[in-house]
Amino acid sequence: MAGSSIASDPVNSGILPAAIAGFGTGLSLIIAIGAQNAFVLRQGVRGQAVLAVVGICAASDAVLIALGVAGLGAVVTAWPIALTVVGLAGGIFLIGYGVIATRRVLRPAGQGLTVEGASASSMRIAVLTCLALTWLNPHVYLDTVLLLGSVAADRGSLRWVFGLGAMAASLAWFAVLGYGARLLSAVLARPAAWRALDGLVAVTMLVMGTLLLVRTF
Repeated sequence: MAGSSIASDPVNSGILPAAIAGFGTGLSLIIAIGAQNAFVLRQGVRGQAVLAVVGICAASDAVLIALGVAGLGAVVTAWPIALTVVGLAGGIFLIGYGVIATRRVLRPAGQGLTVEGASASSMRIAVLTCLALTWLNPHVYLDTVLLLGSVAADRGSLRWVFGLGAMAASLAWFAVLGYGARLLSAVLARPAAWRALDGLVAVTMLVMGTLLLVRTF
C-alpha cells in the first residue's frame, strides 16, 4: 500500500521535476531583453492593449513549444530557405520599427505617461506589431521549436509535462512584464525618462534587426 502511494506521488514519479525543469528552461530562453520583450515592456508602461499583447506572446509561445515537443524541430532544420525568408522579413521589420522609435527619441511629441485612449486603431497596430515581432523572428523557431523541443525529448514520456512547464514560464514572464511595467510609471512620468525607454527600444530593435539581416546573408 505504501509503495503504491509513493508511486502515485507526482514528486517521486518525476512529474514535478519535469515541470520545474521545463519552467526553468523556458524562462531562460525568453527572459533576455529582446525585441519582443522591449515591445511588451513599452505597451505595459503605457497601459495599451496589454491583455492582447501578453495573450499573443504567451499563446504563440505555447503553439511553438507544442510543435517542438511534438518533434517538429526536424522540419525547421529541413527548411533553411523558409528561415532565410523569415529572417529577411523580420530584420527589415525590426529596423523599420527601430527607426520609428528613434524618431520618437529625437522628436518627442508630448511623450510621457499621458496615455491616450485605447482606440480600435491603436489596438490593431499593437496586435499586428506583436504578431510580427513574434513570428518574423527566426530565432523563435530555432530556440523554441528546435532547442526546447530537443531538451523536452530527453524527458521521454514526460516531455509534455516539460512542455507545459515551459508554457507556464512564458505566460508568467509576459504577464509580469506587461502588467508589472506600470510600476515604472512614477519614473517614466518625466518625458526624459520616457525618451530613455524609447531609446532602449530603438537600440534593441535596430541591433537585432541588423544582426538578423547579417546572419541571414
